[in-house]
Amino acid sequence: MPDDELRSSLELLYNVNRELASALDLHTVLQRVLFQSLKYAGGERGSIVVLDDNGKPVEAAIVIGKRILDHTTQQLREIVERGLAGWVLRQRQAALVSDTSQDERWLRRPDDAAERSGAKSAICVPLMARERPVGVLTLVHPTPGAYNDEHFSLMQAIADQAGIAVLNARLYAESQRQARVMTSLATSAATINLTLRLDEVLQRILSEIIKALQVETVAIALIEPEGSLVFKAANGKQSESVIGKSIPAGQGILGWVASEGQGVILPDVSADKRFLPGVDQFLRSTLRQAQGNAYSAGMEVKALSAAPIYAQGRVIGVLEAINPVSGTFDPDALLVLTGISSLAGSNIQHAQLFERLQSAHQRYRELFEDSIDPILLTNWDGKILEANHQAVNISGYAAQQLHEMSMGDLHLLNQTEKGADSESLKAGKTCAYESVLKSKAGQEIPIQVYVRKVVFEDSVSINSTTKELLQWILRDITERKHLDNLRDDLTAMIYHDLRSPLANIISSLDVLSTVLPPEDSEVAQSVMTIARRSTARIQRLISSLLDVNRLESGQPVSEKQSIAFSEILEEAFDAVRPITDNRRQSLFNDLAARLPPVFVDTDMIRRVLINLLENASKYTPQGGKIEMGAKPDGDWIQAWIQDNGPGIPVADQERIFDKFTRLKGKDSPSGLGVGLAFCRLAVQGHGGRIWVESTSGQGARFVFTLPVKKDK
Repeated sequence: MPDDELRSSLELLYNVNRELASALDLHTVLQRVLFQSLKYAGGERGSIVVLDDNGKPVEAAIVIGKRILDHTTQQLREIVERGLAGWVLRQRQAALVSDTSQDERWLRRPDDAAERSGAKSAICVPLMARERPVGVLTLVHPTPGAYNDEHFSLMQAIADQAGIAVLNARLYAESQRQARVMTSLATSAATINLTLRLDEVLQRILSEIIKALQVETVAIALIEPEGSLVFKAANGKQSESVIGKSIPAGQGILGWVASEGQGVILPDVSADKRFLPGVDQFLRSTLRQAQGNAYSAGMEVKALSAAPIYAQGRVIGVLEAINPVSGTFDPDALLVLTGISSLAGSNIQHAQLFERLQSAHQRYRELFEDSIDPILLTNWDGKILEANHQAVNISGYAAQQLHEMSMGDLHLLNQTEKGADSESLKAGKTCAYESVLKSKAGQEIPIQVYVRKVVFEDSVSINSTTKELLQWILRDITERKHLDNLRDDLTAMIYHDLRSPLANIISSLDVLSTVLPPEDSEVAQSVMTIARRSTARIQRLISSLLDVNRLESGQPVSEKQSIAFSEILEEAFDAVRPITDNRRQSLFNDLAARLPPVFVDTDMIRRVLINLLENASKYTPQGGKIEMGAKPDGDWIQAWIQDNGPGIPVADQERIFDKFTRLKGKDSPSGLGVGLAFCRLAVQGHGGRIWVESTSGQGARFVFTLPVKKDK
């Protein structure tokens, strides 16, 4: 190499090294390397593309003559994926092309045609750092053969120096960008978290986006239950017209962002087919016409960025930023917008939950005050903290007076039961009992008391805590007690005023049966049989009413004896057989062999069996079957009666054993609702249990247990 060329090369390397050492800004470094290379190696244009750690282009400098050109992401992607630069990066070796028209690696463009710029010469070298490509440098000369081996060696030497410098500048740019992003996100987080009011949260989010991205207009659209996006807040130019506008699910850019869950930046919205002016632009033409404004009065959307708002792993809305003041979005704009949207998601959801909580509190307060029943709130010691107006009305005490009282002052409370119920209350169960309310005027009002645990927010601040209270509902049961007394009077009348006449009727029938000649008509004998059975049924009903009254008062079953269960069952079968025969129903006996004798009140248990069999016959269709069975079960006999009727709903399977309770339905047989109540009291009086097993439409099985005779 001649001395002047060597001197020129050394001068170039010195200048390049000095330029690289004096700048950390990535754009500046790239431009200086290009201009120095073109100055000393010659050429009409050059480019440097910078790659990230994944080999994707992140920045570039493109120079033609002395002009620095703008570029797009798509252009950079084509440079590093296709043509000569792509080959150099894949092979990780430099390339010298003397005639671009003769080299298939060269990506030919329309201006490379012979009648236009024609063939050229090119040098392309990889920029390496830490044994990995960090970029690619390309120089192009308009004359074929203009570059030789000396130029090639010189560019390789420049690339060796530029690789580390480009990497350092890229890392510095990334650190600066990350610092800006983190600062913006930290500021946004601190600002957004200052409130829980949804409208304030939305406005704070928009204000932070405008400050961070320097855009003309921002908006937030949230997803409605049916999937459409509805703008809930906006800020900036023409923002007042967007509130409440709706975007159908999946339509336009925002619909795409919401459905795909990905952010997007559109430097030129007109070039994107997804952009629909009638959907994505704030002011629709119909709105402008209705207001009498010209089309130019609407906002022209040039550049747009949008990011999905996530909460608990799902998209709940979209953030949109329109028209950056500088004309183009910064490279980190989407990163900032996505970061703010991540903060926005949890804050929006918290604000929505807070509004729902406030609304629920308000609804509870309205229900609390408007309830037709007295309601009081106490702590676990029973001290009254709140009372609705019905509690004030029924007690006669002023609200302030009630706040100075406890529940024990207001009604008769069994302290033993209270202690037993506390664990149930803490477990979330509702406790119910009857008591008497003592009013201020001295009146005693019968009440049904329902007590349950409720949880309330202690305050509405962001650091609110919850506390557990007891809710007491006092239901006035004066009318019910009056009806109970009438029913008791009716019951007393039945088994006191009817018992003696019935006994006389039975005695008279016995006398008639003895004096009636055997040869008398078959009709007369049939009438006598019907009369005996009817009086027997009435007598069983009266005896059951008497037993219900006696067992409810706590009197024990005293007249017990040892007897074979099959003997009682046969007597019950004989009593109900006329009914089942009339309905063409079959009775089946399925008793286990060697069944031990039971120790029971024979008459009482016989009536239990008759009641259950008659009940099964009522609900079994004509021609159906009724099965009675029993088997040993330790110190007990477990017996059951199975029918093939309509069955009993699960919700009613416990309630049917209550006194005077009947199942509702147009096909339900009539009755007093005493039979099953008597059965339960009678079985429990013997120490046993009774329950029903049933599936709707598949019949019902009544199961009960009776004690067996124990050897002394």
